[in-house]
Amino acid sequence: MTNLQNNDQPRVLCVGAILWDVIGRTERHMRVGSDVPGRILRIPGGVAMNIAMTFTRFSLTPVLLGAIGRDDGGEELMRAAGSMGMVTDHLYRSDDLPTDVYMAIEGGNGLIAAIADAHSLEAAGAKILRPMEDGTLGSAGTPYNGTVALDGNLTLALLEEISHSPLFSKADLRIAPASPGKAERLLPLMNHPGATFYVNLEEAGLLLKRDFDNASDAALALTDRGAARAMVSDGGRPAGFAADGEVISQAPPEVMVTRVTGAGDTFMAAHIAAELRGEGAEAALTTALKAAANYVSGNSPQ
Repeated sequence: MTNLQNNDQPRVLCVGAILWDVIGRTERHMRVGSDVPGRILRIPGGVAMNIAMTFTRFSLTPVLLGAIGRDDGGEELMRAAGSMGMVTDHLYRSDDLPTDVYMAIEGGNGLIAAIADAHSLEAAGAKILRPMEDGTLGSAGTPYNGTVALDGNLTLALLEEISHSPLFSKADLRIAPASPGKAERLLPLMNHPGATFYVNLEEAGLLLKRDFDNASDAALALTDRGAARAMVSDGGRPAGFAADGEVISQAPPEVMVTRVTGAGDTFMAAHIAAELRGEGAEAALTTALKAAANYVSGNSPQ
């Protein structure tokens, strides 16, 4: 279902948060009030951007749809995206809205705390989707029929609009929450006929208002609820993928975890890329788990 560029590299739309990640990392275990030495990084981030960066490593061409300010941070982010081979022509650029930022603290015991400031993306609203309706990437009469990676940083109102919009009616829609706190925003998309949900075990529980013992049960429950397909990850425990009433499960490789921010986005993007290459369900899940393991172990690019 993927559109092709002149060079025949598959194009995929990445819709959502494109921002700067400011991440403090330390090998030490932390608690509330900890003050420890470590490293502070500033790197391109946001769910849509993280997915796009992984796509480029799989020879896919990401087309970014989101909001980036015309401030210094925005100009730098545009240059960074362009240098990685992403299509930035269709981004909504605002003179009034600053470029969004995500800040996180990671310790040896995992993610300690994070704050996502995606206010500019939320304020831009449906303006980020104009290229999908003005004929640039599609229209209501001829909707985009390729793969769309959509993240839950969009407002609930916009996600509800997307759920029944003709602009997305033909899309191979791949959906991820931005965080457990935003998982319930995705409920309106549950019955989209082309939707694949990518969530972790906690997010699956929040969506369905129940607890699950394992990822396979959660994935099946999501498809029973209406999702066409569902992928559920569970950290170092087996992930589950459900479609057409069947479920497969695989355990991720055991690695030393050195970072966590962006791991789920890497997992999702690698799975999409594998499927677009024609890999079957088992092989695609293996590819995704390996990519995520390489990422959290620090053996792939930031």
